[in-house]
Amino acid sequence: MTNKPTRYTITSALPYANGPVHIGHLAGVYVPADIYARFLRSKGENVLFIGGSDEHGVPITIRAKKEGVTPQQIVDKYHVQIKQSFEELGISFDIYSRTSSKIHAETSSEYFKKLYEDGKFIEQTSEQYYDPKAEQFLADRYIIGTCPKCGNENAYGDQCEKCGSTLSPSELINPRSTLSGEKPVMKSTKHWFLPLDQYEPWLKQWILEDHKNWKTNVYGQCKSWLDQGLQPRAVTRDLDWGVPVPVAGAEGKVLYVWFDAPIGYISAAKDYFKNSAIKAIHKSNTWEDFWKKDDTKLVHFIGKDNIVFHCIIFPAMLKAEGSYILPDNVPANEFMNLEGDKISTSRNWAVWLHEYLEEFQGKQDVLRYALCANAPETKDNDFTWRDFQARNNNELVAIYGNFVNRALVLTHKYYEGVIPALGKLEASDEGVIMMLKEFPGKIAASIEQYRFREALGFMMDLARLGNKYLADTEPWKIYKENPERVKTILHIGLQIAANLAIVSEPFIPFTSAKLFTMLNLKANTWNNAGTIDLLKAGDQLGTAELLFDKIEDATIEAQVKKLEDTKQANLLANAEVKPLKENVSFDDFAKMDIRVATIIAAEKVAKTKKLLKLTLKTGIDERTVVSGIAEHFDPEKIIGQQVSLLANLAPREIKGIVSQGMILMAEDADGSLKFVQPDGVVNAGSMIG
Repeated sequence: MTNKPTRYTITSALPYANGPVHIGHLAGVYVPADIYARFLRSKGENVLFIGGSDEHGVPITIRAKKEGVTPQQIVDKYHVQIKQSFEELGISFDIYSRTSSKIHAETSSEYFKKLYEDGKFIEQTSEQYYDPKAEQFLADRYIIGTCPKCGNENAYGDQCEKCGSTLSPSELINPRSTLSGEKPVMKSTKHWFLPLDQYEPWLKQWILEDHKNWKTNVYGQCKSWLDQGLQPRAVTRDLDWGVPVPVAGAEGKVLYVWFDAPIGYISAAKDYFKNSAIKAIHKSNTWEDFWKKDDTKLVHFIGKDNIVFHCIIFPAMLKAEGSYILPDNVPANEFMNLEGDKISTSRNWAVWLHEYLEEFQGKQDVLRYALCANAPETKDNDFTWRDFQARNNNELVAIYGNFVNRALVLTHKYYEGVIPALGKLEASDEGVIMMLKEFPGKIAASIEQYRFREALGFMMDLARLGNKYLADTEPWKIYKENPERVKTILHIGLQIAANLAIVSEPFIPFTSAKLFTMLNLKANTWNNAGTIDLLKAGDQLGTAELLFDKIEDATIEAQVKKLEDTKQANLLANAEVKPLKENVSFDDFAKMDIRVATIIAAEKVAKTKKLLKLTLKTGIDERTVVSGIAEHFDPEKIIGQQVSLLANLAPREIKGIVSQGMILMAEDADGSLKFVQPDGVVNAGSMIG
């Protein structure tokens, strides 16, 4: 878009309503989208910021099956949770809609029918797996079998989660249905396809020539797809959950989720503008103005896994329909990892937003700040709890909070909270004022180029400027001999704080709102920033309070332990059981004398790490057994422990000690050892067998 837009349509990827939102979603999509929307509103732009839940598709039906409920119950549960979590984090959607709504079904059905009637689809019949017992066609995730690459017997029809290979159902060895456990059969089925190959020449021009300014990761992925050549893509599928295909002969078929989900942006706009009062907020515009007027700028915020859908497939859909505008930019981010590992919902390896909001109440802005400061804008980045703590303690507390607190507390101390007048300026004052004027433009330029991490850095540099100004001028030291000079210093300091309140609003809105209140600053927009007349001399400040507080090590250690416990649980859940050994005869088994014994003494064996010398009461005698369990148990704490003893194992000398028998232990998947023992106290010498 060459001319200045009249309005902006901002969309954010629709999260699947089959689970809660995690920090990967926030860093990749929702925090940057919200920063952009808030910034534009502060500039006085006409903005429609759209969000919503993606409530169709196989992930929903799989979750419903797992929980033993209906798909509708699943989406109702998670839509409410996701929507509430976004609201609590301050994600300022104009509307957060859902694709299971009536208006979405109507909108996506009408969209399909328009393309169908205009001859934009092609029909194809293909062979797909079908479960005769369940009487339905099987989506890829409803088929499991042996991976041809690694031998995993529970690989899905689209991917092996053990070796990571991308698969097709036909590649699986011994495929079976997850619905019935039966072997599926191939059956013919008819579907409608969008012939993407017909749009390939146009897409090459539109993306590769007309949008060379797109982010490198976005442009590169699009070019790779286009260089490989596009193929027709199914817009319908055999499934019982979704928007029914609105044509004759399509019974039992629904719109493919990739087709109906992006139409959710359009249906959300329609839903939003049903309220006639909304038009006044948006300068008498309608939903169609935000989707069909050439002077509207459309921007999609997504993660890198959605690039193809929003840069190639959805634009082809819009082009096929003919009346909609195309995206001006798709500033997709890469992935956010967690503590050195990929975020995984199935492994519960994530920081969930709803849990964060419960455990870190009042610290929404700390998370927003940390995620933006470490945003995966050009490459995958890593979230660690230690970095989160450092961002809070070393930046928000020590720089931003310290500066604001100093400026307000000193004004309350010296002038009872009344803003002092600006006096004679020194060269240092004029230099600071000149630098102050540059910040709003620098931050704005970075946001407009979707460099949010850079923009956040400039915002924090403004706080650093204020902090350094007060540290250099030291008003607390010169107040007694030069109170007039202190008035000027604090006046400038407060004006910097007022500017900070404005330019930090897109990034940390809760803190900005507090700062507005503390300064008694009237509503000001981005266009007012960069000046030193935001506050008037003689006006009364509000009460000063700390904007941020230090996060202690114990709090972070608890979060790290929570993740370590998750990793341990995953390890145990996915542990491979060792195969059975060769059969032994009953007579061989009967030769073993296994009985209960009680430990009556224990000590470490000198010059060894692994060995304990144990004295056991067997009911027949007291004997010594040397056992390699020293790294797992404290000798003093196992006195009185009952154990299972192989009593007739031939004695052998270990480290100069004659060991008479062997204690039986169970080794867990994580390598930890547990005593094999009776579930209640029994007499020493009781036989086991």
